[in-house]
Amino acid sequence: MRNYKLIIPGLFAVATMQSACGQTAVKDPKLMKVAGFAAPAIKPVIVTEPVQFDSDDPAIWVNPQNPAQSLVIGTDKNAEGGLYVFDLNGKIVPGKVVKGLKRPNNVDIAYGLNLNGKPTDIAITTERMTHKLRIFSLPDMQPIDNDGIDVFVGETGMEYRDLMGIAVYTTKSGKMYAIVGRKSGPQNGGYLWQYLLSDDGVGHVKAELVRKFGEYSGKKEIESIAVDNELGYVYYSDEQTGVRQYYADPEKGDKQLAIFGTSGFAVDHEGISIYKLSDTTGYILVSDQGANRFQIFSREGTKTNPFEHRLLKIANVDAHESDGSDVVAVPLNNTFKHGLFVVMSNNKTFHYYRWEDIAGKDLQLKEGR
Repeated sequence: MRNYKLIIPGLFAVATMQSACGQTAVKDPKLMKVAGFAAPAIKPVIVTEPVQFDSDDPAIWVNPQNPAQSLVIGTDKNAEGGLYVFDLNGKIVPGKVVKGLKRPNNVDIAYGLNLNGKPTDIAITTERMTHKLRIFSLPDMQPIDNDGIDVFVGETGMEYRDLMGIAVYTTKSGKMYAIVGRKSGPQNGGYLWQYLLSDDGVGHVKAELVRKFGEYSGKKEIESIAVDNELGYVYYSDEQTGVRQYYADPEKGDKQLAIFGTSGFAVDHEGISIYKLSDTTGYILVSDQGANRFQIFSREGTKTNPFEHRLLKIANVDAHESDGSDVVAVPLNNTFKHGLFVVMSNNKTFHYYRWEDIAGKDLQLKEGR
């Protein structure tokens, strides 16, 4: 069991948390005004079969022909780890698991990369020990990266090249970019590197460095990265500091647009996922790792500040010390009628939650569902 004592100015004054059991003792009554703070942990409807070593980060691939055949891809973070593929019942899909990856950290999904003249859905993961991106076609999980793509080339020091986070930004015109993080980097910008993905001429993916950006507090590390394709933003968790927001389009500059979630987190800011009610509205879910909960912020800003993300709810979950998460707002099957929220738990599994269980009476379901 870990015990955390928070002393936070303003609204979040003093709270003591026991993260291993998820119990919270509140000493500031103002904190209770945040919806869901003192609610019991939400139970998953499905817990996946375990990976071999260490579950870390999931991504959801929605099957465009048959959403009920959608998949969850999760990393097994170990020197002899891999990518595990689960069905919507949490079962490992035979023949889909990729083994022998050198500490795969985070994973993301993108749709329609043009390879050999046809659109190809991809799963992309960071292979930490080799400093490479590994890319696989979906749903067959075949390698299409010519044995991996070297990134952070020219950086010195192991921590400056050890890969961590990954998110893919797809523009309205179809350009696709990988935004990559590492174990450590400079504080004054350039922690994240962004690469344009394209066909190398023979059906493999190649990557061209297009920019370096992103401030860093220097307190711990940056792992979780998420992209909002429709609004054109990238978010990343600067652990023990907050969530930073930038434009995802490299042509729009490198100015930080916002930092939020700067108080009320037990230990680390971790996994980020975006539930989209429409093209412009919805919720940003951020893992409050030390407290076994997710803080949920408005995706849209306020009338006076488009980059002000209000804290709307705290969702206590049964998953422990979650590093990574993903969410989709489309109906998949009779269990996940309003979307699926997948959360990593520290017992080698991933937890599946129904969106309506996360939303409760405080948040909306996707319109028309």
